[in-house]
Amino acid sequence: MDLMDSPAYREDLARVAGLDIDWDLFRDTTVVLSGASGMVGSFLVDVLMTRNAADGMNCTVHALARDAAGLRTRFARYLGSPNLVLTRADVTEGVDADKADYVIHAASNTHPVAYASDPIGTITANVQGTYAMLDLARRTQARRTAFLSTVEVYGENRGDVERFSESDLGYIDCNTVRAGYPESKRTGEALCQAFGAQYGLAVVIPRLPRLFGPTMRFTDTKALSQFLLKALHGEDIVLKSAGNQFYSYCHVADAVSAILRCLACGEPGQAYNVADPSCDVRLKDLAGLVAATAGTRVVFELPGELEQRGFSTATLAVMDGSRLAGLGWRPLYDIAQGVERTIRVLREIASC
Repeated sequence: MDLMDSPAYREDLARVAGLDIDWDLFRDTTVVLSGASGMVGSFLVDVLMTRNAADGMNCTVHALARDAAGLRTRFARYLGSPNLVLTRADVTEGVDADKADYVIHAASNTHPVAYASDPIGTITANVQGTYAMLDLARRTQARRTAFLSTVEVYGENRGDVERFSESDLGYIDCNTVRAGYPESKRTGEALCQAFGAQYGLAVVIPRLPRLFGPTMRFTDTKALSQFLLKALHGEDIVLKSAGNQFYSYCHVADAVSAILRCLACGEPGQAYNVADPSCDVRLKDLAGLVAATAGTRVVFELPGELEQRGFSTATLAVMDGSRLAGLGWRPLYDIAQGVERTIRVLREIASC
């Protein structure tokens, strides 16, 4: 099952690779990317390789991940290309590379069961892993570094703002296992500021909302990922709450275009909310949208104990994306378009 066999997926890649980013900034450069086999990292690799093929950009990607066999399988079609170097690496143990013009830290646990079942790994990837990637950028004198942060750094909305801007902070109860993810992401952001102040490192911080797209792993336990997998199999969409949570979402293609734009023209030291009102939706309405697209229905089910331990307690987490819009970023897909395209890609792959 190869994503590149899907015409819709190749179209997604071509759209991002054809955006009006200053691609010359990446010409004849080396990008070191952690989490390369994840949802965001794998799409980013495909975009850069697509751009290389389109105009000879000659951007070499050092793709890092803990599972070497998984890396080779995911990027099998590029094996032998001088522009892709696959490296088995656990960023919590340090990272080594001779050259890095751009450093992107995308390795992290990003779904509820992982937060609950591997809380230590969640924290260390976001703290020790971030330190290792920032130190690599320092040693190699990288032009730019991106730390992929999250809407979860805002915590729970205390009702004093409608949308989180980059300077807002909500409440996080740090004395819970679930807090390991947002608290360690906050610490990762603080490390970025420290490296910027102490070493002059140019770091940008895209804060990602809840992501979805065809590069998701089938083991992903986020609510929307589970909705999409149910849709793929023609099953009813299972909602494990009343569904009143109001969140910002983003298709992976738009997340990657935002990361690249932040690297190209973001202000060092700044965080950027990757969000647009067209992708803000209540969970119950999102479940209904997926069900309507798939021709199924929504049913309710109580969550298991492990699932519940990993659930976010935030019920209102929408972001103000005006700072990123000021860099010229616009999403390719609203929520309905993104859901439809994701299901289309998954179906095309399943039929291969």
